[in-house]
Amino acid sequence: MAGAKACRKIRGSQIRPLLESKHVFLFDCDGVLWHGEKAITGAPTVINSLTRHGKNVFFVTNNCTKPREMYLNKFLRLGFTDVKQDHIFSSSYCSALYLKNVANNQGKVFVIGGEGVLKELREADIPFIGDEADAPDANIYNCALTPDVKAVLVGHDDNFTFLKLAKASCYLRNPDCLFLTTDSDPWHPLRDGRILPGSGCLTAALETATGRKATVIGKPSRFMFECISSQFRGVEPAQCLMVGDRLETDMLFGANCGLDTMLTLTGISQIEDAQEYKISDPSTNQSFVPDYVVDTIADFLPAFENQD
Repeated sequence: MAGAKACRKIRGSQIRPLLESKHVFLFDCDGVLWHGEKAITGAPTVINSLTRHGKNVFFVTNNCTKPREMYLNKFLRLGFTDVKQDHIFSSSYCSALYLKNVANNQGKVFVIGGEGVLKELREADIPFIGDEADAPDANIYNCALTPDVKAVLVGHDDNFTFLKLAKASCYLRNPDCLFLTTDSDPWHPLRDGRILPGSGCLTAALETATGRKATVIGKPSRFMFECISSQFRGVEPAQCLMVGDRLETDMLFGANCGLDTMLTLTGISQIEDAQEYKISDPSTNQSFVPDYVVDTIADFLPAFENQD
């Protein structure tokens, strides 16, 4: 990074110049726009207002458990009435794009993942295995291995088993077999202080078993931004603002892509976390520091006053 990030707390009228100077807004979803099935207060109004003021609004999420169609239904159900499906970029959708357009995969994909990943692969006409049920007595000694697997894709999988890990490890002994993961998120917050292990945990297990490093498709990798910029004209880094709630994922993603970044305090990371990174080693940690901080994206609302 060229220098220390500002980590500047702003709100209300202070946000208006920023909104006027940016034409493209990228939003994380969980912890930024909603918590579970409840929209964060004011979030639908902010997103709808940005769209109606001619801004390009995109949604970048590492949550691979839902296909884009289900995300669109959730947006509409929670009051985000101006959202379009082609503006939603999930790690599962981008994984399918990578396999089809970048890797030009010529064989089957062994998938550790749920329906969100599987449906995006079906939509992209990418052949895969891994969703079939194994026999009750199946183990790595007697199970069948498919000979034409050319890639292993790891995502969140509620039905993860040791046998899936073992199969994937066998496929990845072939150095020509691609090793991809939808995202490297270690965990996700649940209610009552509980957490849900993320895709990063499953990926780490496979990396340990194989001695290989996975290619990360979702944030903080640049690929998700490249997907957007290749499909939509005028998406230039200087015109973009990335808004998220996780320093190590969303802010790093923005920094990797050359975007200005904004941390909202309605999710995982708090301003104390950002300030700790800010005063730490500037050569390694400044990419985690946001340019701007807001309590909630509802702080955008005063900036629209007298404009509607």
